[in-house]
Amino acid sequence: MEPTAVPGPEATGAPPQGRRTPRRLRALLALLITACVVFPLSAAARPRIPAPAPAALPPLTTATLDTVYAANRANAAQASRMAAGHGDRHRAEADRDLAAASRQLLAFDGRGTGRAVEVFGDLARADRVAVLVPGSDTTLDSYDRFRATATALHHRLTTEDTGAATRVAVVAWLGYDTPGTVGTAVLTPGRADEAAPRLSEFLRGLYALTGRDTRVSLLCHSYGSVVCARTAARGGPPVADIALLGSPGTGADSAAALRTPARIWAARGGDDWVAEVPHVEADLFGTTVGFGADPVSPEFGARVFAAGDGGHSDYFTPGSASLANLARIVLGETSEVTRA
Repeated sequence: MEPTAVPGPEATGAPPQGRRTPRRLRALLALLITACVVFPLSAAARPRIPAPAPAALPPLTTATLDTVYAANRANAAQASRMAAGHGDRHRAEADRDLAAASRQLLAFDGRGTGRAVEVFGDLARADRVAVLVPGSDTTLDSYDRFRATATALHHRLTTEDTGAATRVAVVAWLGYDTPGTVGTAVLTPGRADEAAPRLSEFLRGLYALTGRDTRVSLLCHSYGSVVCARTAARGGPPVADIALLGSPGTGADSAAALRTPARIWAARGGDDWVAEVPHVEADLFGTTVGFGADPVSPEFGARVFAAGDGGHSDYFTPGSASLANLARIVLGETSEVTRA
């Protein structure tokens, strides 16, 4: 399949230069056409992996938390056996790792690309909780990379920040079907719109477990920033802070347009390729394409903090400026956050 050739301005009677489609919008449309060609081929490349339905869980309370963890570990173990029987050793290993006795899973679903919500620390007693929301291409098959960001933050909070060990928990929330980096879904808010009610439901359950006084921070990477923005703008449970990391945009024109009492933070590493993403939003055949304003621009109005020279996947690198600032945000040490 090849995209249809587009006639030049001589054939179409194009308007003068000042009225032509902006260059960034043209670049975005070209990317969308490329994705339309490539994605159907890549999506069909991998067969479905059999897995059980998610475990039946009791309502989440401090009394049932260990039962929930155990039920999800057992479900992950069953999913591992089914994946192995199907011949998918990579997924079988990923599921088996999640089934280990040390893992604290609030949720697990081995079907399709998979979902998992994992806790680091003592969630029942935490008075500060960081919830990490991932971006594109995060699945059970690549979960270890996402988990590493959560463990790096938890280590920073509990080892390097004295006194935080008994009151901070980190949650890796792979609670939605993330879009692929190559594909049309990553250019539209559709997956984020589907994910926002799920994140809202999770936050309500979290507050029911920990209490309304718990200070929750959403740390949202790449496409995950669209999910967090959609959750806030649609009236999701209030949180203390929302950090947009390597964001392509949120679909909102400004931080104020998110209509949330949370402090809105934004950061972009010096070598992050997302800086080249066109910050435009357009209606294309009834579908919104692009995410609009750049969250690190002065016009957006977020609190922009230093992220160093890292790339798109480096925001949680141990020893980095971005990780240090994220820890300060989670702990409420906002005056200590270094600005960009």
